[in-house]
Amino acid sequence: MDFNYQDIRKDFPILDQQVNKRPWVYFDNAATTQRPLPVVEKIREFSLQTNANIHRGTHAHAIRTTEAYENARDIVRDFLHAKEREEIIFTHGTTESINLVARSFCEKFLSEGDEIIVTEMEHHANIVPWQMACERHHASLKVLPFADNGTLKTELLESLISDRTKILAVAHVSNTLGTVNPIKEIIRIAHSHNIPVLVDGAQSAPHTTIDVQDLDCDFFAFSGHKIYGPTGIGVLYGKRSWLDAMPPFLGGGEMIDRVTFEKTTYNELPHKFEAGTPHYVGAIAMGSAIQYIENIGIDKIASYEHQLLNYATDQMKALKNLKIFGESPEKTGVICFQLDQIHPFDLGTLLDQLGIAVRTGRLCADPVMDHFGVTAMTRASFTFYNTIEEIDSFVAALKRIRLMF
Repeated sequence: MDFNYQDIRKDFPILDQQVNKRPWVYFDNAATTQRPLPVVEKIREFSLQTNANIHRGTHAHAIRTTEAYENARDIVRDFLHAKEREEIIFTHGTTESINLVARSFCEKFLSEGDEIIVTEMEHHANIVPWQMACERHHASLKVLPFADNGTLKTELLESLISDRTKILAVAHVSNTLGTVNPIKEIIRIAHSHNIPVLVDGAQSAPHTTIDVQDLDCDFFAFSGHKIYGPTGIGVLYGKRSWLDAMPPFLGGGEMIDRVTFEKTTYNELPHKFEAGTPHYVGAIAMGSAIQYIENIGIDKIASYEHQLLNYATDQMKALKNLKIFGESPEKTGVICFQLDQIHPFDLGTLLDQLGIAVRTGRLCADPVMDHFGVTAMTRASFTFYNTIEEIDSFVAALKRIRLMF
């Protein structure tokens, strides 16, 4: 297909190095993606030339930085196709975005005896905040299970919903199974019962076109460091009607309108949820990262990554005694697997000796591990700067390690 990854890789000089005297193969993209040069240059520019606090200063650098920060909000708004820029809240990442909703939404709308629905395949960041909310409000957490092939059992959703269900939280894409969940259908079912839906988009935003108005989701969260931007920055999209109704998450500067010892009134959106000095350099650089992938073309990226996934799946299935966890028909470039009886930690260490970076462990998804009765998995995850040749090196390394055991 027409996809010039050779030129793209020139924008990622970190990939052009050796680890343990071998060409480095980076297959840990589901954890953190690398940053292209335009993002690095933007961080450098606003660290060395234009650094000043935003919104409150009247001097040139403060005005320039404020304009760049708010321009980044417009970039995110267009990227998600949100209706209003005020519906875009900058956070520290997906985890904080979900915690913000779990705290503020539940403080307003969750009562004793109420229920929250999550799915069995969620990342811990989309389980624990809801558990904590249930503990605070004496509510219950319900779980929508998935089938052994990694597909959500959406046919069971209606049976989980009751008149006490207050919110549903679901991953758009599983960080372990790679499953692309039928989000639009899930939202349709939930909304037919007047239940809002939060979508964890950490694993989907970098790899597919997102249109929050078309999905009709009530909240959508993603992280900068998984979309080729900096760490410590992320986004929460929320429908204005919900954000207006929810109390602030944190108190401090910027989120206020007027403060007296008798009473404090709060700022308008989006500032009501952006207390204190934000990671403005991170937000600006994340905006550059979004523009970078948009210039390549999200559809082109998705098509190429699907090619990588199919090739890697076919090559890995040809190996003896290799089990892949999660083979949903709708899937992104994530493969979790087990090779023979080799412990994932040992496998990951040996792959690193051969210059290949993968993720091993419980992958912040204990319920997924429990579902399959394993203590850990090995995960290879691909993105648009990876190549077929790297997959060949990876499969060859797996064959070599298997022979060692």
